[in-house]
Order: sequence, then structure tokens, then C-alpha cells
Amino acid sequence: MAYAPGPGAGAGVEWVVEAHGCDPARLTSVAALRALFARMVAELALRPVGEAAWHQFPAPGCGVTGLALLAESHLAVHTFPEHASLCLNLFCCTPRAEWDFAGGLAEAVGAERVVMRRLERAYTVTERSAYHG
Repeated sequence: MAYAPGPGAGAGVEWVVEAHGCDPARLTSVAALRALFARMVAELALRPVGEAAWHQFPAPGCGVTGLALLAESHLAVHTFPEHASLCLNLFCCTPRAEWDFAGGLAEAVGAERVVMRRLERAYTVTERSAYHG
């Protein structure tokens, strides 16, 4: 059986996102990625528990990794300017409205194609589900 929330069981939502055809210059810009995080935090009413951490890799790639610790869990991004792509992950411990990842990433980094997977994350095993791990 699947591990899934039942009525009254706790569940969160995790979005796993890949964006392709991005502007490599924006993928190397910590400022552009900070602005993306700020927009997502504001539009989703997320609650950072501190400043986001950022790491810029050296040339030739110059990609960026960013992580914001949230009261809800986390928001993370890793960019690949040499491939014009990025990977983004948002996990919220309580359900949230779905953000417009395609539109937001098109505006923020010029993404031409966005693939988003939404995962329901169950916290408890119910009578109708079992954990097989």
C-alpha cells in the first residue's frame, strides 16, 4: 500500500522544479536569485527564519546555490548556467496554493520550459495506508 495521508492526517506539499532555456547571466546573479526568493516568500506568505545562505561557484560555471530555511521547511535553488537550467525545491509543512512556477521563473531567469512535480508529503500512517520502507 502507498504511504498517504488519510482524513485528518497531517500532510505537506513539496514542489520539485526544473527550469530550462534560462538566461545564463541571470543564473549567475545572486541578486536575481535573491529577488526570486523574495517574490516567492511574499506571494506564498512564507516565513523565513533568517537570511538565506548563498554560494557562488567559481569560473567557468559560476552557478549559484541558495537555501532559505523557512518556518514551513525550506526553499532551495541550484543553477547550472553552462546548461541554461536551474533546479528549485520548495517544501511546505502545510498545504499552500500552487505558485505559478512557469510564469515566475520565466520572469526571474528567462525560463523557456519549466517542469514541476508536486508531491503530497504524509506525516502519519493511517489505517488505509502502510509504510513499506
